[in-house]
Amino acid sequence: MKHRIVVLGAGYAGAFAAGNLARRLSPADTEITVVNAVPDFVERMRLHQLASGQDLAVRKLADVFAGTGVRLRLARVTGVDPERRTVAVTGEDGDGELVYDTLLYALGSSVAHHGVPGVAEHAFDVTGLSSALRLRERLAGLGAGGTVLVVGEGLTGIETATEIAESRRDLSVALAARGELGAWLSPKARRHLRRAFARLGITVHERTGIEAVEPARAIAADGTSIPADVTVWAAGFAVHPIAAASGLEVAETGQIVVDRTMRSVSHPDVYAAGDCAYAIGENGRPLPMSCASAGFTNMQATAAIIARLTGGEVPATGLKYYGNHISLGRRDAIFQMVDRDVRSMSWYLGGRAAARLKAGVLKGAGWGIAHPTFGMPKRRRRLATAPDGVAVRVAA
Repeated sequence: MKHRIVVLGAGYAGAFAAGNLARRLSPADTEITVVNAVPDFVERMRLHQLASGQDLAVRKLADVFAGTGVRLRLARVTGVDPERRTVAVTGEDGDGELVYDTLLYALGSSVAHHGVPGVAEHAFDVTGLSSALRLRERLAGLGAGGTVLVVGEGLTGIETATEIAESRRDLSVALAARGELGAWLSPKARRHLRRAFARLGITVHERTGIEAVEPARAIAADGTSIPADVTVWAAGFAVHPIAAASGLEVAETGQIVVDRTMRSVSHPDVYAAGDCAYAIGENGRPLPMSCASAGFTNMQATAAIIARLTGGEVPATGLKYYGNHISLGRRDAIFQMVDRDVRSMSWYLGGRAAARLKAGVLKGAGWGIAHPTFGMPKRRRRLATAPDGVAVRVAA
């Protein structure tokens, strides 16, 4: 019987991982199945652009995995049973169950409401395709002079606010920050950020926590009312509770606790990659939920799976951040270098050069998804076998 590898999620982490596994493992020994709720690959790093009215290239997952040997199952994951090694799914074909020998859990994250009243009912976000399209429709119907409030001073909040402000100069755009705008940046990069906000006419409400969202306004912690025909919630991410409900060991965040190889510390047949992995970086701190983390963790997870199945030594891939890349509309950006402790260094790149660099990163990621196996190699690795020639799971 072939070794059954099931990958949950076809985002940046899952899609890259599935392609890498297909590229390096022999189809004579392995069967790789990817489960994803929607038929298209979602370029999450560009969803703020989509919401602002720009059109993005559509990549059908069926086309992405065509000819790779990877099986695609369009369904939503409803549960995982790590003791029976099964995954429960539901889709157009009804309810079903997949059996795995190795599971790679890469279901990503969604918006975190933090229990703030009115967010679920009235706020918009850009953490998923459907939510970004919902915001796009709302913004398209907003007339001149309409007000938009983006809540959250992280990368997603900054990129969303600047993208909307640049694309819709007829709107009044504001951003609510719990602390100081760009506080983590170097002084020069912080000044660059503030100049960009001023150029785009974005109002900044610093040291302003939002404690309620209503249809046409947001209420700050001090009781201040901020007008908002549209409130965009960008105040953090949360993972789906499936992992915690399954009995896998999870952190307080709900992320799966993994070792240095992205293997579950409680269930050795399960690996995690992307936002749903509670992984410790080279600086001893948990990796943040980000596209960069998706890259680090999926490379480590696939390398570990391949090595253990083929009897090789598990390599250690890098888990070190080099910087933050922040788009400020289409023609401006900031690339901030960081040190080992993820503290901003004095050097940064800004302006059109940084924007071109970010565009190159996005284009490269898109090309990688469109070519998941990077061209099949002539020879792929066979699984380690027992004396009778039957493939076995390697637990080392």
